[in-house]
Amino acid sequence: MFTGIIEVQGKVSEIVKKNKNYNFCITSSIGQDLKVDQSVAHNGVCLTVTATEGDKHWVTLVDESMQKTNFETLNIGDSVNLERCMVVNSRFDGHVVQGHVDKTARILSVEDAQGSWLFTFIFDEPNNIMVEKGSVTINGISLTCFNVSEMQFQVAIIPYTYENTNLGVLKEGNRVNIEFDIIGKYIEKILTKRVT
Repeated sequence: MFTGIIEVQGKVSEIVKKNKNYNFCITSSIGQDLKVDQSVAHNGVCLTVTATEGDKHWVTLVDESMQKTNFETLNIGDSVNLERCMVVNSRFDGHVVQGHVDKTARILSVEDAQGSWLFTFIFDEPNNIMVEKGSVTINGISLTCFNVSEMQFQVAIIPYTYENTNLGVLKEGNRVNIEFDIIGKYIEKILTKRVT
């Protein structure tokens, strides 16, 4: 389990396809601290560390993960938000994040709000269970959403987040990973069962 508070940004240093799987090598400042079999969120995707060497670690994505996340758009040199699993005795600074991406969204616009940035995201099809001023995870970052509709939503990004996550390098048209709030997903399931 994660909290959506990004520790560091890593860089994609190698991508190797093996059958239908993709092996990604990530270089980061926490690479030397990672161990094989640890779970680490990469752009919000919970992945198992399969190998380590110095400041590098490797993870494997199966075909399902490639199709449902923005990893299929990543290239060597791209930034990846990294967060290790939460520690039980630490503060819970974000919200409950599982590392299970629900869908992707596209950046519709990025506006300079004179001290912050206003990001607008759009989905490919309506299926948005976010609530106004609720929590959403974007590329692994715990954020508050507003101006929520079936197809779009917005978030405000402060300078610290802009400078310390890959939101600072993303542009209009780029895809991001979205994980809806787990509480909202459970409520949606309960209400859907009552209707059917």
